Amino acid sequence: MNIFRRLYEPEYLLRDSQRTKHPLPSTKELYGRVFKIAWPSLTESFLLAVISMVDTIMVSALGTYAISAVGLTTQPRMIVISMFAAMGVGVTAVCARRLGQRNQESAQKCLRQCLLIEFLASLVICTVMWFITKPLLLFAGAQPDTIGPATDYYRIILLGMPANIITITINAAQRGVGNTKVTMRTNIIANVVNVIFNYLLIEGNLGFPRLEVAGAAIATSLGYTVAMVVAIISVLKPDCYVHINLKKSFLPDRETMQSVFKVSSSACLEQIFLRVGFFLFAKIVATLGTVDFATHQIGLNVLHISFSFGDGLAVAASALIGRSLGERRPDMAVIYGKACQRLGLIFSGFIILVCLTLRRPIVMIFTNDPVILEKGGNILLFVAVITMMQISAAILSGALRSAGDTLYVSFMSMLAIGIMRPTLSWFLCNYLDLGLYGAWMGIASDQVLRLVMLYTRFSRGKWTKIEV
Repeated sequence: MNIFRRLYEPEYLLRDSQRTKHPLPSTKELYGRVFKIAWPSLTESFLLAVISMVDTIMVSALGTYAISAVGLTTQPRMIVISMFAAMGVGVTAVCARRLGQRNQESAQKCLRQCLLIEFLASLVICTVMWFITKPLLLFAGAQPDTIGPATDYYRIILLGMPANIITITINAAQRGVGNTKVTMRTNIIANVVNVIFNYLLIEGNLGFPRLEVAGAAIATSLGYTVAMVVAIISVLKPDCYVHINLKKSFLPDRETMQSVFKVSSSACLEQIFLRVGFFLFAKIVATLGTVDFATHQIGLNVLHISFSFGDGLAVAASALIGRSLGERRPDMAVIYGKACQRLGLIFSGFIILVCLTLRRPIVMIFTNDPVILEKGGNILLFVAVITMMQISAAILSGALRSAGDTLYVSFMSMLAIGIMRPTLSWFLCNYLDLGLYGAWMGIASDQVLRLVMLYTRFSRGKWTKIEV
């Protein structure tokens, strides 16, 4: 009982130097507030991960080449998304602060201006990426049997990307003000559409044409479009805190954009390091061959499910910490961050148990290839080891970003993901001849470094004094 109290009760989550004269909530009140915001985010992130896995399973029916072809586009696709997700971090942080400051007009202005900027930029970037798709995928490690379907898949995805960018921006504002149910509903509806059209278009069911990998891409782009429509409807409602009044100006002003860019500029730097690191890492794994890359994609799908819990709790931490700092309550910001991390430990324990006991059945969902079954089962042992570190790191990253400490998170990403993961993985895969296992050792090492750096930064508490 004493161990539970020291781990989870609010009074034990603060050091003496962090205490204030303000009363603290009870344990029930604290976790009630966290769950109120976290459960829609957790549900959303988990279902998105599951649907992503279902997406891979449906494509895998076409063969190993299809898993690899779709997997090859992941990092090039994320290069596009990350450019705009960085501004989304700024939108979330600013809207959360303005909610705490009771400044609704400023939050609405932030969303209007960022929507215009992100939409116009997405049109330009997606056009450029369209023309360099094939050389980009060849550089990513595409093989002769995957370059054709991978190119078709990526270009169709680019057509729906501007709609996805609009959704990302609106959802970032909604999360900042705690409207996580809205973002959950948006993404669930979009992904249900994705799965339905996967069924219809990949293998040509119910009279629809058989489009194989291209059908999966069309389904994804349709999902993006539906998500955009749902997201726009949510902010056109007058009772929405970040309501968009179409009669008001969307043109950027200096004061608003300075607040956003103060957070998002460092977040953009972080995303550059992340994408370069992930891209180089994916290229290293792709050179191991189609079978190993397909096995790797299965492992990543399972790892993504574990990450979904950390991501969901990170959304709750971002909203609650940003609001607390806006209300000049740094003590509550620390408490919310630690409370989310404690919940993350519970979820990670459950995932570890599942990975250890159901390794082979999980891989069999994707394929019956004996080579992939053996290697995939071993990769899930790595997932079990990594998951606790990954969930904690995701929550701590969200906490620091919401406070505006994105420069440090960027520096951490550069060291751990931009440098350590690809370099160590390349050495283990090639010089020590550990193959796919060497690549996953690189992931585990990267997670250790990230967790140590983020936990140290969070514990020192300097992030609570940053102004946004």
